[in-house]
Parts: sequence; C-alpha cells; structure tokens
Amino acid sequence: MTTASAPPRRAFAVWWKDLERWSVGAFRAPSWKWPRDQIKPLSFALQRRSEPVDKKTFELRPEHIVTLRFTGGIEPRDLHGKTNFKGSLFFARAGDIVYSKIDVRNGAIGIVPEAMPVVAVTSEFPVYRIRPDAALSEYVQLVFQTANFRSIINRMVSGASGRKRVQPDDLERVEIPLPPLAEQAAIVARWREAQTQIAAARARVEKIEADIQRRFLADLGLKLPQLQQQPKAFAVWWKDLFAFSPRATFLSVGICSLSLGKYPVVLGRDCLAEVRHGCSASPSPKPTDLEILKISAVTRGEFAPTEKKFAFDNDRVRAEFDLRKGDVLMCRTNGTLAYVGMSAFVREDMANLVFPDKVIRVRAKENVTPEFLWLVLQSHPLRAQIEAAARTAVGNYAIGTDDIWNLQIP
Repeated sequence: MTTASAPPRRAFAVWWKDLERWSVGAFRAPSWKWPRDQIKPLSFALQRRSEPVDKKTFELRPEHIVTLRFTGGIEPRDLHGKTNFKGSLFFARAGDIVYSKIDVRNGAIGIVPEAMPVVAVTSEFPVYRIRPDAALSEYVQLVFQTANFRSIINRMVSGASGRKRVQPDDLERVEIPLPPLAEQAAIVARWREAQTQIAAARARVEKIEADIQRRFLADLGLKLPQLQQQPKAFAVWWKDLFAFSPRATFLSVGICSLSLGKYPVVLGRDCLAEVRHGCSASPSPKPTDLEILKISAVTRGEFAPTEKKFAFDNDRVRAEFDLRKGDVLMCRTNGTLAYVGMSAFVREDMANLVFPDKVIRVRAKENVTPEFLWLVLQSHPLRAQIEAAARTAVGNYAIGTDDIWNLQIP
C-alpha cells in the first residue's frame, strides 16, 4: 500500500484580529524561508506609473499594443488588421513591470523587454517602474514566477467568479525576498547558468530521440519524410483530401509510405484485442486503497505511475479499468496536439490503480508485442495518422476508439 502526505486540515481557527480577508485560502500563507530583515513589500522596490496616452499627439501604431503571457512574456499582439484603438490607454516603457489584474494569479506579470521601448496598455494592466537602488528587473521577474508568489496572489483574488482581480494596493503590500543587489545579481547569474545547462540537455535529448526514430524506421525499411513542417500553401489531389482540413491533409499525404517498408501493413483491428476509454470516477478528498492516474502519467511517452490521485474505491471500477503488465495507455484528449495519442507502456500489474476517461487502454493480440506497439505508436508514420485523425472541440484535440482501430500499423 502506498503512503501519502497528510491532507490539509479541513477546519482551523484564527483570531479575529488576524482576519484580513473573508477567505479561507487567505490564511494558508506560504513561507519564503528567508531572513526576516530581507523580506520587504513590493512597494519598496516598485513605483506606480500612470502615464496616459494622448492619442492626438502620439502616433499609436499596432506594434505598441502588446499581449502579456502567463509565462510573464510580453510580445506584440496580433490585431488582425485593426488600427482604431478605443478607450483609455497608458504608456509602459522598457524595463517597467506590467501585470494583469485578472490573470496575475496565472503568471501574467512581466517586464517590458528592451526591444520594445514603449508600449500601451489598458487600465486592466497596472504599470510600475522598478527602483534601481532596490531591485534588479530580472530578479523581480524570477520572484514573480515562483510557486510562493503565485500562491500569495491566489489568496488575494477578489471579485465575481471567473473575473477575480488583484488590485494595485493589494499587490504593493505583497512581501517578497529583497536581498542586497549583489546577492540578487548572483541569483540571476545562477539562474542563467541553469537555463543554459537545461537548453544543452534538451538539445542532447532531441538529438538522441531523432537518432532512435531514424534507426527504428530504418529497421522497418522506412525513412523520415524530407518535409515535416507544414508550408503556408501546398497542393494535393482531390482523392487525397483528408477531412477538409489542411493540417490533416498535409499529415496524411506527408507520412512515409508504410507500403514501401519491409513488413506487411495491417489495421489496428487486426492486431489489437481491446481499445477502451477510461472511467470517470470522482477523486476522493481522503486517502483510499484505490488511486486513479492523472493524464500527465502518459503524455511524456513513458509511464509515470506516481502521477495519480485517490479515488473512491469500487469493485466494478477495479474490474473494468484495471492495469496489467503489457497494457499500452494512450492520451485521448489534450489541448496540445502533440500529446494526443501519446503512448505509455505498463511494465507490471498495478493492483490498486485505474485509468481515467481522458486515457485509452489498448491491449494487443498475440501477433504484436506490446513493447513494439508502444514504440511504433510514437513513430512519425503513426503520429502523423493520429494527428490527422484528431478532432477539435472547445480548444482541445481528441481521438476516439475507431481512430485507433483503423490505424495502419507495420
């Protein structure tokens, strides 16, 4: 039986004098674990800037209007040809802090890059200048992306459901670690070094994965296609048009022809014994003997059984949605197309674990080994088929059981 950390207390008491906001979450305060003398409010390092744009004297151009991403990145907005800007706008200049009152809890707080000397934002995006004697802009940006800062912001949200805002006065009172400038610079330097190492490691992994893919296809008598990126325009025969979709058509005609390989090509129904959607069991707020996978357990291409949560125990659910050695799990739906149909291989029986409705369990017949099935599902010819068959709804891509039964498999 697996062990788990104790669930958070469902009830607790506080003194009336400590009540700042009528919100239970407001009392679950994270700790920075820094010396108290280095913890200061943001107002110590930031100064509010409110500089209205005079549209009569300033030539407002499309490149001045920006988008603030949840990653903290700021970039030009695609205006789709719009040139008339209504409503009040305010200047933000390179090096200024800008945040979204609504989406700051999701990470929408960042610094205007040097490549954008001046931009314009609405009143929903308060602007701050960083005091150079108190903080470095890169250090402040790193603090904004920490789990602690995000947790503090989420405790502060106020307003109607779905449109909760963090007001400037509240943000300015948020306390963050503000060590001496030299220490901030050292932290930023260490972060840059780590990013360089991460980028190099990713490049090595990508090269190894490309080599493995090439060798795997070569063993099947196949080659990677020369053109893998979809061009802006291309032509196909009417008979090759796939689902009236440019993306699906490009993938379906661009895949390496399996018929040119060394081995026969069959449909999924010829080599698969079962294709089954997962269960919609509700997660349990308390620890139980049964656990259910999260979708993240399969999207990396390797099975991650630690990505799970407790589920209400049920004999029927156990019997119908069990996991056995040799099962291949596929991601049924995801907002990222590259994750749809991504497969993971179960290497041993998992007695107290079931799979969710966003995952499909595939069991192989005797004419295909489960390990081969798992790997071939991640090869370019099969990925192209899966992505071509994927449908979109409400921002998500999805495949169904029929799509898997009809896959062409060498």
